Amino acid sequence: MSDYTAAPRPAARYVALIPAAGVGARMAAGSPKQYLQIGGKPMLRHALDAFRASALIAHTYVVVSPDDPCIDAIVPSDGVSVLRCGGATRMESIRNGLHALRQGVSGDDWILVHDAARPGLDAELIARLIVETGEHPAGGLLALPVVDTVKRSVAGETTTSGCTIARDGLWLAQTPQMFRYALLVRALAAVTDPAAITDDASAVEALGLAPRLVEGHPRNLKVTLPADIRIAEMYLAAFRAASTHHASTHDASTHDASTHNASTHNASTYHEPS
Repeated sequence: MSDYTAAPRPAARYVALIPAAGVGARMAAGSPKQYLQIGGKPMLRHALDAFRASALIAHTYVVVSPDDPCIDAIVPSDGVSVLRCGGATRMESIRNGLHALRQGVSGDDWILVHDAARPGLDAELIARLIVETGEHPAGGLLALPVVDTVKRSVAGETTTSGCTIARDGLWLAQTPQMFRYALLVRALAAVTDPAAITDDASAVEALGLAPRLVEGHPRNLKVTLPADIRIAEMYLAAFRAASTHHASTHDASTHDASTHNASTHNASTYHEPS
């Protein structure tokens, strides 16, 4: 009789989930902010392209409202599926998205939840998060250490400084945030006060767990206010310029190496005419 208990478990997959059913009220742009043009394409498309560019991501799912009229025009033809089950809040959209995935993922699969309004993500940041989180039982998230001095305003007086908060150990959370499917479902199901849960890591922390903090990048900012669009565009332009320079430098180095190798080979095979 075969001992199936000794068989190795299949490797866990990495699946991206992007809640994109919001209306972007603080942006006051007249349309959902995830569809605003940044750097020549809709903001959401930047996030989709980042996950598609990562060889580590098995598939990407984007959660939109049932009557979203824009999503079909921007979703690429491969690697991305649309889930029309978005809710009234971000958490509700994620819960609905996870429920829709229940037949297609295992409890051990990793779910990378990412904000649609963070167009500065790239494959390198995704890889860093996955590698540094590793097999951490509580998952992990991209974040930035706080470098500015932090002030707390006087109670009831939002424009009056009451005290300075020590910034040691303070981080600004970003996304993606990655957790095993089963853990994320359990954490979100246990939430009793949605207002107290501002991101997915908050829900996991409420279970008494401590996700790993993985250093992100300032360009992975969340576009919330109109002024953020210009900042995001500046970061994207700088990133594209750096990527183009790196590619051209690499091509030049490869060409020089090939030319050198060919010259060396020709010199070594040269024979004096008789």
